[in-house]
Amino acid sequence: MENATHSFYFNLTLFLNIGHYRYPAFVFCLLIYSFIVFANLFIILIISWEKTLHEPMYIFIAVLSVNSLYGSSGFLPRFLIDILSDSHFISRPACFTQIFVIYSYGICELTILSIMAYDRYVAVCHPLHYHRKMTTKTVSVLILFAVICPICNLTVSINMIVRLPLCGHNIERVYCASWNIVKLSCVADAVNNTVAMLGAIFIAFLPFGFILFTYVRIVAACWNKASEVRGKVLHSCLPHVISFLIYSFTSFSDTALSRQNLQHVNPFAAIILSLEFVVIPPLMNPLVYGLKLPEIRKHIIRMFNLKPQVKMSTIRIIPDPAPVM
Repeated sequence: MENATHSFYFNLTLFLNIGHYRYPAFVFCLLIYSFIVFANLFIILIISWEKTLHEPMYIFIAVLSVNSLYGSSGFLPRFLIDILSDSHFISRPACFTQIFVIYSYGICELTILSIMAYDRYVAVCHPLHYHRKMTTKTVSVLILFAVICPICNLTVSINMIVRLPLCGHNIERVYCASWNIVKLSCVADAVNNTVAMLGAIFIAFLPFGFILFTYVRIVAACWNKASEVRGKVLHSCLPHVISFLIYSFTSFSDTALSRQNLQHVNPFAAIILSLEFVVIPPLMNPLVYGLKLPEIRKHIIRMFNLKPQVKMSTIRIIPDPAPVM
């Protein structure tokens, strides 16, 4: 406690001095951020405008896109500034705000994927009761649960971290991460660590387990069905499975990186692993759902197809009348 510091800033030490390469890196990251904003806004607008897409599955996809915009906008603008800057200091309030935004984005991503898995479970395993179970009220309650529950859990966790006395201000990341700040603590609080660990297990492994459970039930329900039925189910669930795998891989990489001593990790690899969690899911989700789901893909093609095209196979050629003899 005697060496505790009360500095008003943190230093993000993972940034490298890449000289003039910072400008191509800035342009590349700006293009990625622009695409994330455009693609996710496009998905949201299509689902909002088209009444045929006002179904639970598509509403959840729109919520997922909103969360992608929220998470990427909470990280990338600051990251773009840091690429061009020679110093990478961040104030204490801004650091904890960034922690809240990035981690709430990550946890909400998982809970949204959980309610999407439940939606697919009801659609496949209880198709006759789907519209009775997935009412507008139920959809609203599920969305509120997917947003409010992680925020409450995260608020408690951050409140515990804020009160920790710190013996340093260097964070070995390109953004503020809660575990890196905990490692700067001057004291080892077993109670705080235990509560934080239990909260992380509850908020992470419970949704993971629920998603796996729903897909075990879906596979069991389709096991003895005709190949055509299995194909339709696979086509309906494949985008969600891809999104879930992308999230699982990137979140595992981020978690593993937080527990490593970055002095023994290649700095470029560490930066890439740090960026995956907040860049790849927002980048890939609109592509996965926009290209894989035929209803969304149909409306995308219709919006970009300015000139109506007539299929040649539908044109009926009328023969010339035979000459009168």
